[in-house]
Amino acid sequence: MRSKPFSIFIIVVAIVVALFFMAPLLWMIATSFKSDFEAFTAGIKWLPEEFTLENYLYSLGLGDVAGDVPVLKWMGNSLFVGVTGTLLVLTVDTLAAYGLARLDVPFKKFFISMFIGSMMIPWVITFLPLYMQFSNFGLLNTYAVLILPYSANAFGVFLLYQFFKGFPKSLEEAAHLDGANKWQVFTQVVLPSARPIIWTLAIFTFMGIYNDFLWPLVTTNSPEMRTITTGIAVMQQGSFVSSPGRLMALTSIATIPAVLLFVVGQRAFIKGVTQSGIK
Repeated sequence: MRSKPFSIFIIVVAIVVALFFMAPLLWMIATSFKSDFEAFTAGIKWLPEEFTLENYLYSLGLGDVAGDVPVLKWMGNSLFVGVTGTLLVLTVDTLAAYGLARLDVPFKKFFISMFIGSMMIPWVITFLPLYMQFSNFGLLNTYAVLILPYSANAFGVFLLYQFFKGFPKSLEEAAHLDGANKWQVFTQVVLPSARPIIWTLAIFTFMGIYNDFLWPLVTTNSPEMRTITTGIAVMQQGSFVSSPGRLMALTSIATIPAVLLFVVGQRAFIKGVTQSGIK
């Protein structure tokens, strides 16, 4: 009974904090259903007086009010880059982490130290050299420049290495006794057990690639190669500068893939966070 008031207090605080973080998202969705006139003159009213889908139809290029904004193309670019980059990260990082954790790799401690040390280097320091490399190879304004920089990351290797290091060797030895080779042990014994950690890394990676703004903005210059984040920035300074309803509709559309990904992998994500020690 003495802990019940404290539990209620914690729940109330959690609800207040959640509402604080949800307020901009709710305001964005509410504004996307308002006309431009109402968005400018309604003040702090949350719900629109008259719901309208015109902003979404215009942004998606549907109906009689269709605009010339290639939102679906931008969304397709972001999804393609995000999914491809995430798959590359998962492939490279799982192999590298398992090799460092289980195989007799020369200079293993040195490589692990290099991985951890590279996590301390700010992205802005490597930004210009990376840009110059892709420029010299003639890969600017291509899908390669949007995908390859994310093909591997030290955080994923370190995260998976910690899991593989603590994985019971007895299970792998039992698989070896049953006639499994190293690849079968890795794919049929180790990887299924690491599914929550892999889901966690996948969500972090996809969100990082999908939400990235500066790198796609600098390395692409054609409208066909823009991602959704750069497209929103261009429209904010362009034809949507005086149309908050359409801008919020475009932003709401951009949030759908990230929300769906988290909803699908929510259980595995939470389990992976608790198991991997990210908290």
